[in-house]
Amino acid sequence: MDSTPPPSSASPFDMVSGALGEYIPRGDADDDTEDNRDIDESAASRGEGKRRRGAGRPEQILGAVNVDRDLRITDSNLEAPVFAGVDPVAGMPFVDLLPPWDVPTVTRRLRQVLETGEPHVARVQRLRRRDGSELVVSMSILSAAGPREGLTISLIAMARRLHLYAAETAIGTSLDIGETAQSLAESLLAWGDVAAIDLDFAVWTGEVVTDRPQGRVRLRRAALVPDRAWPDGYVTPGDDLPADASRLLSHAIRRDDPAQAVVLPDRAAVERVLGSPRLARTLIPGEQAACVACVPLVLDGEPPVVLGVAEVWRRADRPFEDGELFDLQELVARTAHHVDLARQHQREHTQVLALQRRLLPRSAGDTIETASVYQPATPDSAGVGGDWVNSFPLPDGRTAMVVGDVVGHGLGAAATMGQLSMEARALLSAGLAPGEVLEHLDDTVSLLDDAESGLAAGYSALGSTCCIAVYDPVSHRVELASAGHLPPILVPPDGTAGPVAVRPHPGLGAEFALREPFDVYAFTAPPGSMLALYTDGLVEDPAMSIDEGIGRLSDAVSAVHPWDPLEEAARRVVRSLAPAYRRDDVTLLLARTIGYRKEDTATWRLPARGDAAARARALVTGLLERWDTREDTRDSVLLVVSELVANAVRFARGPLTVRLIRGGHGQLLCEVGDKGNGRPRLGRKDLLGDGGRGLHVVHGLTTRWGVRWTDDGKVVWASVGR
Repeated sequence: MDSTPPPSSASPFDMVSGALGEYIPRGDADDDTEDNRDIDESAASRGEGKRRRGAGRPEQILGAVNVDRDLRITDSNLEAPVFAGVDPVAGMPFVDLLPPWDVPTVTRRLRQVLETGEPHVARVQRLRRRDGSELVVSMSILSAAGPREGLTISLIAMARRLHLYAAETAIGTSLDIGETAQSLAESLLAWGDVAAIDLDFAVWTGEVVTDRPQGRVRLRRAALVPDRAWPDGYVTPGDDLPADASRLLSHAIRRDDPAQAVVLPDRAAVERVLGSPRLARTLIPGEQAACVACVPLVLDGEPPVVLGVAEVWRRADRPFEDGELFDLQELVARTAHHVDLARQHQREHTQVLALQRRLLPRSAGDTIETASVYQPATPDSAGVGGDWVNSFPLPDGRTAMVVGDVVGHGLGAAATMGQLSMEARALLSAGLAPGEVLEHLDDTVSLLDDAESGLAAGYSALGSTCCIAVYDPVSHRVELASAGHLPPILVPPDGTAGPVAVRPHPGLGAEFALREPFDVYAFTAPPGSMLALYTDGLVEDPAMSIDEGIGRLSDAVSAVHPWDPLEEAARRVVRSLAPAYRRDDVTLLLARTIGYRKEDTATWRLPARGDAAARARALVTGLLERWDTREDTRDSVLLVVSELVANAVRFARGPLTVRLIRGGHGQLLCEVGDKGNGRPRLGRKDLLGDGGRGLHVVHGLTTRWGVRWTDDGKVVWASVGR
C-alpha cells in the first residue's frame, strides 16, 4: 500500500520542498561543499557556478522557510545555489535574514497572515547575504497546514526577465494612483537600495496632462521604498519636491530625444548637479546611496507625455551596468500606461465625489434636525457609485428627505444621480406628493435608457432606487414613498426602533408590465423621533443577510441619545457598521423631528359658504392679536386669508381648512385647503374683469405662494413677512 499522504494533507512547506527535489542535485559532493555555497555573486552572474553544477541542469530559483508563531525558523530549504550566503538557522528569528529597515514592515505582514489566515503573495523583498550583499526575491507568506503551526514563506530568486513579468502583473492590479506608484517603486527596488516615484502634480491629482506644460513643472513624491524612518528634511510620499529639484529633474527628462535613463555615478556628481547642500539632504537617501538612475515615466503618443520620473539609488561601489539600465527602462516603459489609467480613475473619482458632496444637505430648517454622512467606495474599487442623499425645507414649511442609489459607478451614474436629485427637489418644491414625484423619476429613468442616450453610451440606470419622505411639522406626520429602496428606520421617543413597513416596489424604470402605482405611507413621528434613511452599502455584508444588517442599523440608531449631537451620532453609526474596504458607497441621513409648538399653530374647518371669508377673518384677527402681530402685517394676513378662502368657495368644493403657522425668520404661513383639483393660475391682469384678481392681490402681499396636492384636493399656501 502506498503510504504517501494525499496531496491535500501536505503542508505548503512540504509541497515547496518537494518541488525543489526535482532540481536540487543530491549526493553531489561538489554541490555540498562550503566552498561551492560561497560562490561569489559575480561568478554566479557569469554562469560559472552553473557550469560547476553540470551542464544542462536547470537553474533553481525556489526556496522555502517555515517559521513558528513566534516567527522563529523551524525548517528551511534554501539549498539552491542562488541562495548561497543566505543562512537560515533553526531557532533564529526570520527577520534576521532581512535588511534592518525592512524588519517592521515584514513583521507586520507575517503577523497579519498569522491572525487572519489570508496569504500575502508575491511581494518584492531583499534578503541579506553573509558578505553584506543582498538578494532580491519574490516572497509569499502562507499559513502552515497541520500538523505544522506557524507560517510557510516561499522565496523565488528574481531572475531579470521573470521579475519584469511579475512586476508588470503586480503594478496593474490597482486603480489607486498611490498604490500603483508604490507597486512600481517596490519592483524597481530589485535594481537598487532605494526607489522613489515622483509624479507630475497634475498626474497625482488626476488632472489633464499636457505634452509641453508652460512654466515650471511641479513634482510630488508618490512612493518611496523601503518603508522606514528617513532623516528630517528628506522628501517622503505626499511631499512636493523643492522647486529647484523639480526644475532639474523635469529638465533632464523633458528632452527632445527619446526618453532615456539619466545616471549620476557618484555622490560628488549628484551634489554638483544639485548645486546645493539643502537639495542634497532633500533628495539623497543617506551617505552610501550616492549613485542614482533617473528614468522618465513616459506615456507613448505623438508627442509623448511625461508623467513623472522614477529614481533608483545605489551605493557608489555598485555602478549601473548597461543591461540593468535597459531593464529599468523596459519596466518603466511597460508600466507607464498603468500609471495613466490610475490618473484617469483618480480624475473621474474626484469629479464624481465633488458632485455628490455638492448634493449633500446644507440645512433642513427649524422644525427638524438632520445630519448626513457620505463615504465613497474605496478608491481602487469600481469607482464612486451613484448614491445620493438630500434634505431641504419646502416653501410651505414642510421638510423633504430624499435618498437614492443609481445603478452603476463613475461619470454615467453621477450624471444620472445629479439629474434625478435636482428633478426630485424641483417637483417636491412644486407641491407634488412623494408618490407622484417617483412616477416622474420613473419616466425619466426610462427616457434616459433609450437607444440613443442610454444603452448606446454604455450605461443603463434601469433598476435605480429612491426613497422620499416629507415631514409636516404641524401634524408631525411623515408621508413616504419608495421605489425599490430599503425601508427607513423609525425610532419613536420611547426608543422602540424598527424599519417602516413599506410594501416592496420595483426600482425606477421597471418594465411596463411590472409598473404599479407608488404607494404613499403616512405615519406619525412625534417630536423627538429619529428617522434614518440610508443606502445598501451601509447594511450589506456577505457574512449576513440583509435583514440582519438592517437589524444592526436599527440597534445602532436606537442607541443614539436624544441629547447627542446628531452629526457626531451619524458618524458613530457609520463607523460601527460600514466595512473598512468599501466596494459600494455608504450613505446615511439621520433626522430628528422637532415640529412647531402648539401655541404657534391654529387650524379651523369652515363650510364652503358665502360667509366663509368673513368667519375666517374674524378667527384670524383674534389669533393675530394674541400673537401680538404688527398692524401692517395683520392687515396683509387678513387680506390674503380672505382672498384665498373666497377663491376656494368660488372655484372648489368644501369643506375648507384654514391653517395659520407662526414660523421662524419672521414669517407667517397661511394655508387654505379644499376638495377641488383645479390649479390656481396667475394670469395677465384685466382691469375690466374680475377673474384672477384675488391671486394678484395674494402675489403682491406675500413673499411666496404656491399649491400642494393632497389625496382629496389641494392646499394653497402663502408666506407673509411679519
